Amino acid sequence: MEIKIDYEKEKQLREELSKKDDPDSKRLKRFLDMPDLTRTPGSPIHEITKRIIDLPDFKDFDTVEAPEIVPADISFDLFNFPEDHPARSKSDTYYADDKNILRTHTTVMWYYYLMNEKIRERIKNLESIGSLSHGKVYRKDEIDRNHMNVFHQMDGWYLTPRDKKVIGIEDLQDVLVKIAQAVFGKDIKYRFNQDEFPYTDPSVEMEVEVGPSTNSGQARWIEVLGSGIVRGVVLEKLDVDSKIYNGWAFGFGLERLAIISMDLPDIRLLWSDDSRVKKQLKLGKKFKEVSKYPPITRDISFIVSKDFVPNNYFDLIRDLGGDLIEEVQLIDKYEDDSKFGKDKMSYTYRIIYRSMERTLTNEEVDEINDKVYEQTKSQFQAELR
Repeated sequence: MEIKIDYEKEKQLREELSKKDDPDSKRLKRFLDMPDLTRTPGSPIHEITKRIIDLPDFKDFDTVEAPEIVPADISFDLFNFPEDHPARSKSDTYYADDKNILRTHTTVMWYYYLMNEKIRERIKNLESIGSLSHGKVYRKDEIDRNHMNVFHQMDGWYLTPRDKKVIGIEDLQDVLVKIAQAVFGKDIKYRFNQDEFPYTDPSVEMEVEVGPSTNSGQARWIEVLGSGIVRGVVLEKLDVDSKIYNGWAFGFGLERLAIISMDLPDIRLLWSDDSRVKKQLKLGKKFKEVSKYPPITRDISFIVSKDFVPNNYFDLIRDLGGDLIEEVQLIDKYEDDSKFGKDKMSYTYRIIYRSMERTLTNEEVDEINDKVYEQTKSQFQAELR
């Protein structure tokens, strides 16, 4: 069964964002308007999603398309995030208003799935249930070739009455191995490590072995999946009796799997419209550089209040430079009360501009960089150095 959730407040907030002209609102609207690559045929993100959904283990699972704007309390409180968890902060999460956020994880589908009348009836009848969900998620983040603040996740979970089966970590690991083999092939090497998540206990991460790095020549182990046994306290918050039901759950970022599978040098390639790039984006096929266009770097130094939030600054740079921003590096950070004042801090960032499709000119980079200077001063009340 396919379940699509309509959240009336989401429609209202999208309409309100479309009428606003401030930088934050324009940014959120741009993010929400970006295509969902899990639902874009031809994208490797879509292919990964399809391979997982088509696994025999999931043939009886439901799929849930959850809202992209969700209430913060549902996203955090119900999933056992502590009050002081960084994800709750506006420096980590995009707030559409005081009570609603751009979803930070597709795990939020648990709530919407269990609110479905047919699913509640199945639980009442003590049936086993399972569901998958996939799509865009949003988090404030650093800027480099492996991170974007809009990316894609996939979540799955399975609940069953304890009198039918007591779920153990081995049941979960069996499913995870099949997922890894569906994406990377039957010969993929994998291992599990203990981990910790707010909504599962015990929890494990799965790592796969990938080819040698350029620097070391050694094979590398990279985390690809987070998972665990669903915490009883979370089931109770979702109105499921944990004395009766138990289950497993997993969640992971799809970009990471795609990057590993194709050895992609830059996450921006997954969004490229360049035909030379798109025809190469095939899972299991090593990506060959179309052409390594040269970077152009610009440094910016400024003094700003100590409550400055770097993630907000990265958003500004991405707003102005778009896909031409490859990376933003912190070069220097220090305080000097006698020089700047006790509530001030000095920062120096290096902005690396590089197009995936052409050679940039100094003139066009300078035009963008001038805007960065101007907005750094006006939006952050910064003193440029």
